[in-house]
Amino acid sequence: MNDDTSANETNQDLLARLKHLAQPLVDSLDSRLREQVDRRVDDRVEASLSSRLSVIERAIADLDRAVKELEARLDKEG
Repeated sequence: MNDDTSANETNQDLLARLKHLAQPLVDSLDSRLREQVDRRVDDRVEASLSSRLSVIERAIADLDRAVKELEARLDKEG
């Protein structure tokens, strides 16, 4: 039983050391992935906003033309 306990403690100690050694690599990968995800999200948000802004700009241009046409009609009638 003592050998089993000793082996278990050795395994746990090795596992703890491995985790300690691997932690900087895990942190680095986590940081890189987080930056990559942030960039992709920013790019998608920018593309979505750009697309919506184009729609709004076209709508404003349509409204501007309609207002000018109405002003022209009013000028002819008045």
